[in-house]
Amino acid sequence: MIKLFTKQKRQPRYGWWHAALIGIAANAVSAAPAGYNGDEAFYNDFTKPDVSPPDWSFAPVWLFNNVTSLYAGMRLANLPRATPGRTTSLWLEGIGWGLSASFSPLYFGLKSPVLGAVNTLAGLGVGAASLGLASRLDRKAALALSPRIAWLLLATYVSVSVAAINRDEYFGYDPLSERSDKKSND
Repeated sequence: MIKLFTKQKRQPRYGWWHAALIGIAANAVSAAPAGYNGDEAFYNDFTKPDVSPPDWSFAPVWLFNNVTSLYAGMRLANLPRATPGRTTSLWLEGIGWGLSASFSPLYFGLKSPVLGAVNTLAGLGVGAASLGLASRLDRKAALALSPRIAWLLLATYVSVSVAAINRDEYFGYDPLSERSDKKSND
């Protein structure tokens, strides 16, 4: 029998498994150079600001941020294709995932707190732009992106502080020795 007059529920173009593939790919790239925990001694030896989160908090916080960001991305991807701002929001989220995936290779792989700070600051900027656009497109997506932005605000402060006061092996720069050299030359 032909169903001419019954409405069929349209399935979403992008489902949970699309989101899961993005998350798996980004985390695989991120873990490649240093493993999932990175070089913990490298990070633990740094002088850090007092507001730095404890080491154990990074994995659960980023798991939560990744899940909520993937959910937001899925909601944005399922908006009608002609929705103004949809494509831009997807590009911003894609760039955000690229930055997230490249953090560990830059920070732990190259042992560069400076590149880690630049990456985190860029992630905050892209994330804030994504949140701003999502707030006009889909309230639930914006709400889901909010925890990532809150975390990146703290992470940016911490990473910029760490980069400013600790040795960067990649660039061969040690701000403490630079200061002590200037004092001894005076």
